[in-house]
Amino acid sequence: MFTGIVEELGEITAVETLDDACRFRLRGPVVTEGARHGDSIAVNGVCLTVVDQEGDEFTADVMAETLNRSSLGVLTTGSRVNLERPTAVGARLGGHIVQGHVDGTGEILERKPSEHWELVRISLPADLARYVVEKGSITVDGISLTVVDAGPDFFTVSLIPTTLALTTLGLKQPGDLVNLEVDVIAKYVERLLGVQGGTR
Repeated sequence: MFTGIVEELGEITAVETLDDACRFRLRGPVVTEGARHGDSIAVNGVCLTVVDQEGDEFTADVMAETLNRSSLGVLTTGSRVNLERPTAVGARLGGHIVQGHVDGTGEILERKPSEHWELVRISLPADLARYVVEKGSITVDGISLTVVDAGPDFFTVSLIPTTLALTTLGLKQPGDLVNLEVDVIAKYVERLLGVQGGTR
């Protein structure tokens, strides 16, 4: 489990294309400290498994399903990525419960800079809109954010200078894709209410 508090802005140093997958080599001095084969690291909000680790770099395999459902398929050598290790039991939950299981992708539609923050408008797939509410939580490229406004096919978030400086959202421009993970609690509630409704 992750919290959506990005630990560092890493970099893709190599991409190996396989028949139905690819292998990334990524640089991240913070997240590789103590990392071992089999550990999980979230890359732009996608939970990946460490295959090998050497120095400040690690490799991770990405299967076709993940490439198709996330924006990882557009990454190339030199791409910057948000990196986070799983939260430790007993640690502070600074963001919200993030699984690293991307629900879909959105597109940056608009950026409105202000003196101390920036408002970003992002497209929202129709099948995810019911899980996104004003002042609720959403994960964008692995970043835990609070929804400012939620429409039928978009939502907005406000970004503070720290988020702009230390994550990929400081680099993304209109037209760029971002990974979205909605609040898992909302999905569980929907499922439970659906089961209840069917038994009455």
